[in-house]
Amino acid sequence: MLNILKLEIKKHKIGSSIKGALIATAFIFGCMFLFLFGSKFDDELIMESYELIFVLIDTFVRAVFIIFASTLIAKLIIDEYKNKTITILFMYPINRKKIIIAKLILIVVFTFTAIIFANTIIATLIYFINEKMHYIPDTLSITVAKNHALRVLMNALSATGMSLIPLFFGMRKYSVPTTIISSIIIVLIVCSNNGGMTLNDIIIIPITLAIIGVLIAYMAINNIEKVDLIQ
Repeated sequence: MLNILKLEIKKHKIGSSIKGALIATAFIFGCMFLFLFGSKFDDELIMESYELIFVLIDTFVRAVFIIFASTLIAKLIIDEYKNKTITILFMYPINRKKIIIAKLILIVVFTFTAIIFANTIIATLIYFINEKMHYIPDTLSITVAKNHALRVLMNALSATGMSLIPLFFGMRKYSVPTTIISSIIIVLIVCSNNGGMTLNDIIIIPITLAIIGVLIAYMAINNIEKVDLIQ
């Protein structure tokens, strides 16, 4: 399995995806900084506590990387079926299930790590900037920091699970646009702010969507031997 993972990393040039994730992280940080800077001139934008800004960061990060994960699904799986290049892999004396499992592991690990990394870096930078600029009239307590860390971990797990849902739609017609559009719809449903809260705050919803994502991945693995490559 490790050798297959190495092959996938080399074949799909995951380094470019890492650069993309870093650029996405920088973009989110830029948006958060502009938001804080704008709060100096607009009372309606003021973040009264670190907890509020951390929730905003986490929501933005999950939205970006759920969509980012769909591009990985499109690149590592959908595109390979669409262009028939996956048949080359299937010609090797390697179990088909191991190949698809390796691809999914790569997507899951990348997405989960990216969400944790982006949240940590952005929250840390915002904290140090606020210590100098005092955009947020609040003091970061250990309790808030611990609660945020736990929230980020749980949300990263659920977001990683639900990021696999686009696989179902993409595999139906081997469509890259469908894969990405379905992820955008998921983000709009789960991450849209309605009166200060999102559907992600209703714990059963992200858990259910994450389970659905895992089940879709499981079915994709189990059905791999039945997939007709000549379409």
